[in-house]
Amino acid sequence: MNQSDWLFLVLIAITSTSLIVFVVQFFRGRRGGGSGDDGRAGWWEGPWDEDRKP
Repeated sequence: MNQSDWLFLVLIAITSTSLIVFVVQFFRGRRGGGSGDDGRAGWWEGPWDEDRKP
């Protein structure tokens, strides 16, 4: 295997790892539900959404 093959394999590994981490974080955040009992907002909610919560 030459240098370009190794570079291709490393780029594929980095890309797949990043994609897996993103998907896991996305579904972990959505699995928490809409109740928000722990007081933390989801990653899609900014501080501007806290003013409208009951």
